[in-house]
Amino acid sequence: MKQLCDEAFFQAFVRMCDDGWQQGWHERNGGNLSYRLRPEEAVRIQPMLDQKGPWTEIGVSVPGLAKEFFLVTGSGKYFRNVILNPEDNTAIIEIDGEGVNYRIRWGLSGGGRPTSELPSHLMNHEVKKEVSNGRHRVIYHAHTTNVIALTFVLPLKDEVFTRELWEMATECPVVFPDGVGVVGWMVPGGRTIAQATSKLMYQYDAVIWAHHGMFASGEDFDGTFGLMHTIEKSAEILMKVLAVRPDKLQTITPDNFRDLAADFNVTLPERFLYDK
Repeated sequence: MKQLCDEAFFQAFVRMCDDGWQQGWHERNGGNLSYRLRPEEAVRIQPMLDQKGPWTEIGVSVPGLAKEFFLVTGSGKYFRNVILNPEDNTAIIEIDGEGVNYRIRWGLSGGGRPTSELPSHLMNHEVKKEVSNGRHRVIYHAHTTNVIALTFVLPLKDEVFTRELWEMATECPVVFPDGVGVVGWMVPGGRTIAQATSKLMYQYDAVIWAHHGMFASGEDFDGTFGLMHTIEKSAEILMKVLAVRPDKLQTITPDNFRDLAADFNVTLPERFLYDK
């Protein structure tokens, strides 16, 4: 009999957890990942959902996700262990008809609850489902080392982070043409930071949490991981540049960006193309 862990979406989820661990973004129990199941996937796995845990308050209201199913990492669980024992480290959860409660339908076999960042994940999912017409299904939070380091030395402004990251590699404006958002430091895991992040997700597919990490959204696992990876690599280049010579001798100019946008058929907001 086919097991839930054999499903293609589940295997892709596990691979992404391991990829993030291999990058060094998930020390101890850091980071979390969630995936909104497609309707046909939710129907197909129904016979495998052998739990009906108690309904638990999410802490935020997400009516746009009513009756949806999600695959999520567990609170306090280590990304490095997902590939070894996925049933103990992940869970399938169901959202109730009002979008205010969830219950565990599968997983966390050793006990526990979904990621402590569940309010942020679900609020982000609700926003991205709306603005992408349902295409976005993955939300990923990682402790990306160089991005975190930059939040100590750059002004915590969308325009500054976007422009500096764009300048570090020609592909960046093509990969994230809308830019990146930045949230100042807040206590993680609650309603306030969830609301601040989801507000920025109306504009961006990636949001940086100062001194903490980054959230990324995408249509699938490859695209979402690729977005996170691209931004973190750009941040790594910038950290090296700043360490060697803070005043750059040359860089990609606003007109260069405009030429790039024309050739690659992307729209770059003019507010990021200011003269320094």
